[in-house]
Amino acid sequence: MWIDLLIAIIKSVVIIALLLIGFAYMTYIERKVVAHMQSRIGPNRAGPLGLLQPLADGIKLLFKEDIVPARADRVVYWLAPTLSVVPAIITFAVIPIGAPITLFGRTIPLQLADINVALLYVLAASSLAVYGVVLAGWSSNNKFSLLGGLRASAQLISYELALGLSVIGVVMLAGSLSLADIVAAQRSLPYIVLQPIGFLIFGICAVAETKRAPFDLPEAEQELVAGFHTEYSGMKFTLFYMAEYIAMITMSAMTVTLFLGGWHGPFLSELLGPVWFSLKVLFLLFVFVWIRASWPRVRYDRLMGFGWKVLLPLGLLNVFLTAVGIVLMG
Repeated sequence: MWIDLLIAIIKSVVIIALLLIGFAYMTYIERKVVAHMQSRIGPNRAGPLGLLQPLADGIKLLFKEDIVPARADRVVYWLAPTLSVVPAIITFAVIPIGAPITLFGRTIPLQLADINVALLYVLAASSLAVYGVVLAGWSSNNKFSLLGGLRASAQLISYELALGLSVIGVVMLAGSLSLADIVAAQRSLPYIVLQPIGFLIFGICAVAETKRAPFDLPEAEQELVAGFHTEYSGMKFTLFYMAEYIAMITMSAMTVTLFLGGWHGPFLSELLGPVWFSLKVLFLLFVFVWIRASWPRVRYDRLMGFGWKVLLPLGLLNVFLTAVGIVLMG
């Protein structure tokens, strides 16, 4: 019916708007938090307490000169930033942020789409983001950009395997790939209690997947100038910046959904579900910033070795222990 289509469109617009606002103010929050940790002030000029700094940055980038390398593959060069930001946005479509609400006699789930293979959809959509990075590095016709793109592809493939293994235990416990079912199964006990190893692996892989410090090797300004986006400026650079922060928000939301009980809280979950969900996501975003301010960049060979030699075997061990626990308890 047209009403269902209208509701879906409204929810899509709300999700995109919230992600864009979240991206804008995560840049502000990160700069303020890191400044506090380093005994600095941070943004304080644009607006009260610097709260209009994201708007000022957006206007500045909008009017920046857009420089395209003479020997770049122009079609791919223009397409790459979009291929980075779109997967980060569409991944959020299957994440439930609260209990269903009833308006005018119609029950509306606080989730754009509840599909029975939602977890597979998330893994597939998140893995698409690497194409934007790789194509950006290749199309720029810059050796530093190409090295950044190759690093990104190797890094994301390595950590994607461990990421996939880390959620198998959750699927085994919940008996479903639907994120709504996984959240419902955590009504009384979040899976971080039953899956501490899976939570640890997922958290580390989430940092690597979003190319955040200490896993920011695809950019590594001391080695690669700016890595895969060295040749990008203006709004195209902004899209890469946007993709990183929206991916942070999405991965934090996925961590909350899979391990921290989703929108369930200590009290009034049905009413305050979106509030509990948002608070958990904000805490994890703070952890992202905290890690960036505290940990030095990992050397590239150690980064790859850690993914293949530590996280991958640990993920297999977690699947084995989960299976043994289910058999013994069942």
